Amino acid sequence: MSKTDEIEDTSAPLIEHLAELRTRLIHSVVAFIIGMVICFTVATPIFNFLTAPLCQVLEQGGQDCALIFISPQEGFFVAIKISFLGGFILAFPYIGNQMWRFVAPGLYKSEKGAFLPFLIASPFMFALGASFAFYVVTPLAYDFFLGFQQFGAGGEAVVGEEVSQGLSVVFQGSAQEYLNLTIKFIVAFGLCFQLPVLLTLMGKAGLVSAEGLGAVRKYAVVAILVLAALVTPPDVITQVILFVVVYGLYEVSIFLVRRVEAKREAQLRADGYYDDEEEFDEADEADEDGADKTA
Repeated sequence: MSKTDEIEDTSAPLIEHLAELRTRLIHSVVAFIIGMVICFTVATPIFNFLTAPLCQVLEQGGQDCALIFISPQEGFFVAIKISFLGGFILAFPYIGNQMWRFVAPGLYKSEKGAFLPFLIASPFMFALGASFAFYVVTPLAYDFFLGFQQFGAGGEAVVGEEVSQGLSVVFQGSAQEYLNLTIKFIVAFGLCFQLPVLLTLMGKAGLVSAEGLGAVRKYAVVAILVLAALVTPPDVITQVILFVVVYGLYEVSIFLVRRVEAKREAQLRADGYYDDEEEFDEADEADEDGADKTA
């Protein structure tokens, strides 16, 4: 092993490492609290932004975009939930940096170079998944849910082309329930988009292979279907979208792991661990043995 690939000289005893970990965690918690306070002060504009998919669907149906509080404390808890989510998003770069600065001294320089791209790709893929959920999936889901309303003039419900007397069933949504469902969409798709990052990192560590992932493809399909049924509301549209997206990411992961394996093999060949001539000789001997047995 070369000197450039040696672990950095950190001979600090265990107590000093624990003290450093405590310091990193305290800094991370402080950053999270600061992010929460910032988001709490602007919770109303953030909530108005998050209601954009619902308002879009309601405006298309000629309805006013309005949500209600069904309990006195609901407005406060809505602001708290927005603060938690927004505070974590704002503080995540700093928290990730703190964790990296704690772990990095214990890694080889080659391991740092291999791990750092995945650390950068993870928040990018989460943001991509969250954006896909917010701008594509959420409007489709609310369009499906709100399609079960019944409108009638003066208390009349419209059934097909006939107008019958009855109660109008009109959406009057709870702000907290809407926020819970929207955050569920965002977090679910954000985490699902981590699949290529996770599997590629596992492939780089030698824990999975492209051949192995391909061999369990049918089991992966079943697992993805179960996942889509659990993390999405009971409507076919969002479940199909999540299944298609996650399965596509699974195939992308197989491709990425195959590329990682090809690069590893090329590096091993360059370092002399693979001897092509020996492989060809063994193959020729096997062919000759087969020919002799046939004769």
